[in-house]
Amino acid sequence: MTKIISIANQKGGVGKTTTAINLAAGLAVLDHKTLLVDADPQANATSGVGFDPKNIKTSVYECIIDDLNPKDIILNTNTPNLDLLPAHIDLVGAEIEMINLPNREKMMRHVLDKVRNEYDFIIIDCSPSLGLITINALTASDSVIVPVQCEYFALEGLGKLLNTIKIVQTRLNQTLDIEGILLTMYDIRLRLSNQVVDEVKTHFQQMVFDTIIQRNTKLGEAPSFGETIIMHDASCKGAINYLNLAREILQKNGYTKMHHSKIEQ
Repeated sequence: MTKIISIANQKGGVGKTTTAINLAAGLAVLDHKTLLVDADPQANATSGVGFDPKNIKTSVYECIIDDLNPKDIILNTNTPNLDLLPAHIDLVGAEIEMINLPNREKMMRHVLDKVRNEYDFIIIDCSPSLGLITINALTASDSVIVPVQCEYFALEGLGKLLNTIKIVQTRLNQTLDIEGILLTMYDIRLRLSNQVVDEVKTHFQQMVFDTIIQRNTKLGEAPSFGETIIMHDASCKGAINYLNLAREILQKNGYTKMHHSKIEQ
C-alpha cells in the first residue's frame, strides 16, 4: 500500500528539502518505487534532482489549478525508481487562486489520488510556511516528518507546527500521523548539538528518529550538481545517514522486503 509522507517545518534552513530529496532517493535505491512531489514555489527539490525550474512548463501548479493529470508531467530522475512531480514559481499564486475554491484544502489529495497506486512511497517537500499548500500536503498525507536542526532555537516554532498538524488531524485528515521528528545538521564536536539532541529527545521521546543527519559537505554540494546524495557520493556520511533513515522508515512501516543490516553512523 502506498504511503504518502510530507516533510514539513515552517522554519527555513532546517534541511527540509535535503531530507525530501535524499529520503526519496534512499527509498528508491532500496527498491521502492518513489515519487518526489515538489510543493515549494522555490522549486529546490526540482533543481536538486537535476531539472532547471526555468524549463518546467507544467508543474504541480497546473495539476492543482487546471486539473491536469499528474501522469502527463511526471519526470524520471537519474536515480533508479525515483520520479519527480516538479514545481515552478507559479505555485506562489496557487494559494490565492485556491482561496475561494470548494474543498480547497483537498486539492493536492485529489491530484495524488490519480497516481497513488503506482508508487510505494510519495514524499512531499513542503514550503517553509503553514500556508494553504502546506495544509494541502498534510491533508493528502498519511504522515509527516518534521526536520529539526541541532542548533540554538531548534524547538522554537515547533509548537506552532504541531498545533497546525493537530488542526489538520481534527478537521481534514483524521488518519494523519507524525512519522517522526528528524534531527538534522548534527555536529558531533559541538556541545550545543548534543544539548539539542538531549532536549528534543527529552521532550518528544519515542517520536524522535534514531537516525540523526550529520553535517556533511557533500550534502551541501550535491544539489549544485543536480544530484541526490546517493548519486553524488554513495559512501559519504550524508548518504549513509539518509539510507539509514529510509531503512528505519521501512522497518517502522513493516516492510519485510528489507534485510540489509544497518550501516554504522
